Amino acid sequence: MVRVPGVLLAVFVGMLAVLFGASPAQAHNVLTGSDPADGAELAQAPETVRLTFLANLNQEQAELSVTGPDGAAASTGAPVVDGKAVSVPFRPGPAGEYTVDYNVLSTDGHWVKGTLAFTLTVGVEPTAEPSPTGAPSPTAAEPTPEATPTPTPTPAPQATSSTESTPWWPWLVGAVVLLVAVAAGAFFVRRRST
Repeated sequence: MVRVPGVLLAVFVGMLAVLFGASPAQAHNVLTGSDPADGAELAQAPETVRLTFLANLNQEQAELSVTGPDGAAASTGAPVVDGKAVSVPFRPGPAGEYTVDYNVLSTDGHWVKGTLAFTLTVGVEPTAEPSPTGAPSPTAAEPTPEATPTPTPTPAPQATSSTESTPWWPWLVGAVVLLVAVAAGAFFVRRRST
């Protein structure tokens, strides 16, 4: 004869294993730090802007951009993911507040989006590009054509999904653990009663 308390105990233990076993996988990722720090005032411009998160990031779904006080893009190149960190090369401009926008997908399937800022107290003036060597210098009779600035292409942001996807494998593992716990409980209760 199978005892009801033994089976209930086995089911309870199995449910605890499912709940506590799946909780780390369900945790959301968060920003844990940045370089430069949010709100920092810098006299010298950094070479890169780097953000660090609690969990690993997905390279294909990482967006990081820096905008200068003049509204111009101050980040160059695509973001680079290194485990829990993402960085982008920084191109300084005028003094003022620089805004860092990020939208990243962590490996747990959750989007993390936010904004932070830092201030450059000393700006950097744009430098003129050197003329090619060996080019003849214009004479006084020839008008000098005005150089037109070449716009720097800004990487287009990737389409993001506002729906968070929940991983299914922790639930499958939990269900298997629960079934094994119930079967083991029933086996021991039956063995004890014989």
